[in-house]
Amino acid sequence: MAKKAVLIGCNYPGTKAELKGCVNDVRRMYKCLINRYGFLEDDITVLIDTDKSYTKPTGKNIRSALANLVLSGKPGDVLIVHYSGHGTRLPAETGEDDDTGYDECIVPCDMNLITDDDFREYVDKVTTGCKITIVSDSCHSGGLIEAAKEQIGDSTRKEGNEDSSLGFGLTNFLLQTVHNALESIYTPSEFHHQKQKQTNAEEIRDIETSHESCHHHHYGYLKSRSLPLPTLIEILKHKTGKEDIDVGKLRPTLYDMFGEDASPKVKKFMKFLIGKIQHVAQGFMSQKLEDAETMVGDKREVYAGVIKGAGFSDSGILISGCQSDQTSADASPLGNSEEAYGACSNVIQEIIEEQDGQVTNKELVIEARRRLRWQGFAQKPGLYCSDHNVDVPFIC
Repeated sequence: MAKKAVLIGCNYPGTKAELKGCVNDVRRMYKCLINRYGFLEDDITVLIDTDKSYTKPTGKNIRSALANLVLSGKPGDVLIVHYSGHGTRLPAETGEDDDTGYDECIVPCDMNLITDDDFREYVDKVTTGCKITIVSDSCHSGGLIEAAKEQIGDSTRKEGNEDSSLGFGLTNFLLQTVHNALESIYTPSEFHHQKQKQTNAEEIRDIETSHESCHHHHYGYLKSRSLPLPTLIEILKHKTGKEDIDVGKLRPTLYDMFGEDASPKVKKFMKFLIGKIQHVAQGFMSQKLEDAETMVGDKREVYAGVIKGAGFSDSGILISGCQSDQTSADASPLGNSEEAYGACSNVIQEIIEEQDGQVTNKELVIEARRRLRWQGFAQKPGLYCSDHNVDVPFIC
């Protein structure tokens, strides 16, 4: 049995998106995999953006590393992906049947987004009998593997509770952005009252509420790992020199910037639109490309028959740093940004050390939720996997 990993840390140094703890998270996980779980150094690929001696975590490089990891897996192998960095989410495309109503994305250092559908494609390529665990300590990470079964969490839309306004609507997105901005990465009691979401499992609720009070650390450094779309747009404007980029032009902009290195989902969608436009009247061809999105009536027309829940791999396990509508914290209780870490990554390392690595996926997520609440954070890690993988050991 081989054990292989890809560890990705994006601190975005020198940019408006700069974080402090992501590369530290990668270094801790690297040591953990070697010292605790017996991984070999040669079987761990590290991508960070603070040291030129390492591969830079651009969108192209991350996709290449993930593709190589997946292709290398054989039955019985254990594959690990750890990502620490910004997360963002795009309003779902018109006509798309998405679990959360958004495209959850990780943000490589060059802003070449990698979407939840992209992660789904990687997981589906994993060899039968091989397991891949993805830990994403980033904002909006709930549901990062599209259509994976939500075992612990509140991210996916439930039957009978569909929001028909979700889609490529700018008004709806701006309203949601304002709502999200009001949610603190601390527990609601410190700033405002918020209705608490209920989980389906009584045991999870009981364990999470076993401590009546929270221990609020005094954090000298604290920042959200969410990259708001206005900030993403500003960065893209700076990179391209174009001032007319808005929410509706994000996908065309990413396609123009990165071409064949862009997200497969972005490429498929844009090529579909281009093909459509080539068959319409000449006068219509001058219309802005993004306005043609209304021509798409069904996700299956773009993605050639992808149907939610059909034939999806049993190999993928996602441990998210928070829910799809929440932010994850980049923090340091010592007040020294050089000692910063991801709040979720930190408690995961604490739990692994205390349990000597002997913890199941379910136990890890429940305990991480409890500890984060006790430390004063509102973010709630999630678990997404098949029923079979809920109670299996974390990693191996």
